Parts: sequence; structure tokens; C-alpha cells
Amino acid sequence: MTAALPMYLTPETQSAHDALWALIRDGLRDRGIAAPDALDHSLSPPEAWAAPDLVLSHICNLPYRKYFRDRVTLIGASDYGLEGCAPGEYRSLFVVRPGHPATRPEELDGARFAYSEEDSQSGWGAAALWSRAAGIRLNPVLATGAHRHSIEAVARGEADAATIDAQSFRILSRTMDEAARIRVIGATPPSPGISFITCRGQNPEPYAAAIGTAIEALAPRHRNALGLRGIACLSPDAYDLPIPPPPAEVPAST
Repeated sequence: MTAALPMYLTPETQSAHDALWALIRDGLRDRGIAAPDALDHSLSPPEAWAAPDLVLSHICNLPYRKYFRDRVTLIGASDYGLEGCAPGEYRSLFVVRPGHPATRPEELDGARFAYSEEDSQSGWGAAALWSRAAGIRLNPVLATGAHRHSIEAVARGEADAATIDAQSFRILSRTMDEAARIRVIGATPPSPGISFITCRGQNPEPYAAAIGTAIEALAPRHRNALGLRGIACLSPDAYDLPIPPPPAEVPAST
């Protein structure tokens, strides 16, 4: 059996993730669903999502839409109570390097853009879809591999701008000096937040119930570390968003 909660997992949040899983695990077992004793922190996110014996994980909505929609059971979306977002939604913050003149995202036409991964909704997809709708050209010059590294790259001036998942920014701002050196100038439109999944063919209702009960039972210190307020069961069509073009296919700015 496989259980992994890789999203927002940092050294500072691992104990809170483990505590959340212990509560979810017991709730699943109480509902007759077998669950492993501990999370597997060794798996990459795609390895966890693709596990045929997946009991629980959570996934960014872009890889869910692009690769996994027909391969897993969607349970519900995480609610972090983010500004400008309905329950179960999240959005990304546009950040710029020190000294950049932009005061709003519309002034980023041609900006050198750092992105975490091309299959990240918050690090690339949301910005790409926004820029296409707004007629703004972003110039994706640097793949960083993580929101943490995107913040570092923008703070060092290796890129003009990036989009950072608002919840990641909230977590990383606690420990990263670089987060205080960059400037937030706006946000992308909201989309479904990090969503809980299990293997294909399962009834999502007992999973959602176990997760909701576990979140309510979290100790205050773990609740504060995660910022997780609940789980929202969004309509399936909330995930009917276009697939953004890969950064390599975005025409270079002139």
C-alpha cells in the first residue's frame, strides 16, 4: 500500500504531514479501508500518483488534468483559506526581482520568467494561461525545479519574475530571507487547489470524510504549520481548464 503527501512537504512541515496522515490513516481504517502505517517520503510525486496500490496522495491540478484524470479517483481539493480564493481553490502570486519597475502583472510583457516545472499549475500553467488571455508575452528562460529555487533566482536577479503558489509562498516566507527581498505585484486567477486522490475505482466519500475529520482533529501547532482548513469537493468541471503550452513552445520575446 502506498501513501504519500508530497505537496508543500518541507523539513519544517514534515512532522505536521506525518501527524495529519496518522489521523487520516486511523479514520480510513475505522471506515474499513486498509492504510499503511506511515507516509512514504522517498517517492517522487509522479511515482506516488502512479502507484497501483495508492491509498492516498495529493496532486497539483495540471498533472492531474494532463496525465492522471482517468487513472485515479479524485477525492477533493485542499482548502487553505487563501485570499481571493473560494474554498478548495488556490492561486499564484506574481513576484519580481529587486528593482524591477513593474507594479502589476500587465507590465511584465517580455519579462525573463523563472518557472518551477512545466507541469506545475502554480509555477507555470496559471501564468501561461493568464498571459495568453491577457496578450502578455512571458519569456520563460529558467526552469528551477521548485518554488523555493524560483524565489532564490528572482531574488538574485537571474530572472525578472516568477509565479509562486500562494500557499508555498506563505510557508517559505517563514524561513527564506529571499522571500522578503522580492516583491508581489499581483496574482493569477484561482483554480482548483492541491487535490487529494486515491487509486482508480474507489468511492471517494469515505476518504473525504476521513480527511475532513483528520483536519479538524489536528493539533494547533500542526494546523498552523500546514495552514490546512478543510477539504472541498469541487465539481468535476472545475478542472476543465486548458492545458498550457510547454515553456519551450512559447515564442521568444524580441
